[in-house]
Amino acid sequence: MKALVINCSPVRGGATAEIVRLVSEELGTKYDTKQVSIDDYRFDFCRGCRSCHQTGTCVQHDDADLLMREFAEADVIVSVAPSYWADVPGQFKAFIDRCTPWSNTHEPHASLGGGKRGYAVALRTGPNMRECEKLLDTLQHFYGHLDIPCCGRLGMCSVECRDDVAAHREEILKFAAAI
Repeated sequence: MKALVINCSPVRGGATAEIVRLVSEELGTKYDTKQVSIDDYRFDFCRGCRSCHQTGTCVQHDDADLLMREFAEADVIVSVAPSYWADVPGQFKAFIDRCTPWSNTHEPHASLGGGKRGYAVALRTGPNMRECEKLLDTLQHFYGHLDIPCCGRLGMCSVECRDDVAAHREEILKFAAAI
């Protein structure tokens, strides 16, 4: 079985990347695990043309297709997102918008295949868990439109930099071990 762990942040060496590393390391004991960063991919914004509502494919052909292939190949997908103004980073939101061809909100739509499980991890610098819940809801909503059940969620507050992850290490490893 394959697991995909995605850093939803454009920052490759920060707290989000450290959480991705810990989760990937733990999942690597059970799964063939791949970690990627949203910053590994180049794609344009959704044009809002709605062509995909009739065809199930996007008129643009760029790295959004490559990332969706990673989603299709994975059995388990873990999205790790920091809070940018109380939601997922813009780069990841742009990717979500580009996933409309795979969205179950219209027919026809492309399919990633069944049997996948999604997991959501959110972090923020402040102490209010409500903001983490908003990010987790965004990720769960995204998974839902791809017909991927969200099977677990983890939110962490007071995580501003890579060093802050250490205080949550056991919590992260316990979450990942349950996947």
